[in-house]
Amino acid sequence: MSKKHSHEVHKNVAEKIESVKCAVLTISDTRTEETDTSGQLIRKLLEAEGYSVVQHQIVPDEIWQVRSLVSSWLNDEGIDAIITTGSTGVSPRDIAVEAIKPLLDKNLDGFGELFRWLSYGEIGSAALMSRAFAGIANGKIVFCLPGSPSACQLALQKLILPELRHLVWTVLGQKI
Repeated sequence: MSKKHSHEVHKNVAEKIESVKCAVLTISDTRTEETDTSGQLIRKLLEAEGYSVVQHQIVPDEIWQVRSLVSSWLNDEGIDAIITTGSTGVSPRDIAVEAIKPLLDKNLDGFGELFRWLSYGEIGSAALMSRAFAGIANGKIVFCLPGSPSACQLALQKLILPELRHLVWTVLGQKI
């Protein structure tokens, strides 16, 4: 009989979490509820896996508006995870890193590294322009993804969905 690694044991226990409450934020000067394909995709993928989307909002690429909303969500007991889409590139209006990273208690560097590695397989060297990142703030998981629907799908299917319950269980001190 093979011995399971501790992360496998933890993941199996974490899978028993019935609901993870998620907030989805689209950061864009141009998206509307009708044209927010990435935000809609994230919500659809989360809900298909049994996650609950309790908040969804679109805000412009303005540091203080983004930081204010994310801060309020970080203080909301009804939210376990925040996933943002948009504003993670290198253009002058891309501000997700500057707005959100200062709020993090811990960085999950492996997320950005793995995301860019997976992206490289799909889009080549353009992956180096992504500043996608993840971290933990006030006991909540935060993922900041590019605005492209294909990038969001890649991140959700390959990285976030397989580990979200495990992350939430671990961050909340295995109390749920």
